[in-house]
Amino acid sequence: MTDKPIAGNMLIAQSGGPSMVINQSLVGAIVEAKKHACIKKIYGARHGIKGIMDEKLIDLRKESPATLEAVAQTPSSALGSVRRKPTPEDCATIFQVLKKYEIRYFFYIGGNDSAETTFIISEEAKKASFELKCFHIAKTIDNDLRENDHTPGFGSAARFVAMAVMGDDLDNRALPGVKIDVIMGRHAGFLTAASALARVEPDDGPHLIYLPERPFSLDRFVADVKGVCDKLGRCVVCVSEGISDESGEAIAAKFIKEKDSHGNAQLSGSGALGDLLAGEIKTKANISRVRADTFGYLQRSFPAIVSKADAREARQVGVEAVKHAVREECGSIAIKRKPGKKYQVYFECVPLKNVAKETRHVPPEFINEAGNDVTQAFLDYARPIVGDLPKIGHFKGAKVSTIA
Repeated sequence: MTDKPIAGNMLIAQSGGPSMVINQSLVGAIVEAKKHACIKKIYGARHGIKGIMDEKLIDLRKESPATLEAVAQTPSSALGSVRRKPTPEDCATIFQVLKKYEIRYFFYIGGNDSAETTFIISEEAKKASFELKCFHIAKTIDNDLRENDHTPGFGSAARFVAMAVMGDDLDNRALPGVKIDVIMGRHAGFLTAASALARVEPDDGPHLIYLPERPFSLDRFVADVKGVCDKLGRCVVCVSEGISDESGEAIAAKFIKEKDSHGNAQLSGSGALGDLLAGEIKTKANISRVRADTFGYLQRSFPAIVSKADAREARQVGVEAVKHAVREECGSIAIKRKPGKKYQVYFECVPLKNVAKETRHVPPEFINEAGNDVTQAFLDYARPIVGDLPKIGHFKGAKVSTIA
């Protein structure tokens, strides 16, 4: 804790996958920064740390309030994003740019990789005796950041998933068969779990939900689907893209050659897993009408279905980051939930190292014993974050008497 805030300029950037509310955090930080005399110029870097190294900066103080609010309401990363972990050489370049522009406040919006990047830059700044306040502003639709009850971006993406599956179930009722939806989540299944919010009637889909937190068996999967079809005459299935076998190897990784920026199999944007699962059902369950869709990147930046709670909290996370930065050395702003039945949250500054790199998983109490569905505890957890969903009507199906 410092008695007097250091004077200097501010630099903010976005990293990792976009979300529907990431710009709320960006604008929240900008608007709050304007209230503090110790923060002079406010720069934004295009495409994360790559933009810093290339000196692709814009002056955010000159943007009008109307423009800022329009950006806040717009999905995706307004400054552009990047997936890059800084090397020691990158850090040296970054410091030269920070010094050149007299940056004393650095904010990086993103997930756990972005938190790790912020931590690396903070530690390098200490080694160089360069006074720099580094703050991570949480964002991830996967909801997999430690120290957080939930993260900005999850509520809106989960809302998209729930509404999409709600529509998919209606489609499946009209033309019965098996429908498989593959949803984002390499190591954490929160987003796929949110598909359960689509249910209104007892026989609504999704009828089966598979998360990466439990080992996945193709034989058990086929048996589960056949059991639902025998009972209901149809089946809607939601699976995380990262479902893995007993050894921990992702099922999709066995069939995908492309690698992402971190050396992992490129799961998102590929229909390989859906095709594989559909093929297993057709072949082994003798069901002819089987379809599969991969939601992929549609879940991240879809306009007009933002969760109100998500937008509000994302904005406040940006505000809190700036408030703490003028007092603390560095950190990350976490969303915590207050105990009690009424949904209330508070914001806490936590150490960067507690958030960086490591993944938070869906708690065991949120997954049913069979490993093919979620529990009521998850629904109670997720509903206030996602918000109210569209009302769905069904005919009651009263029997018509035979006319003599």
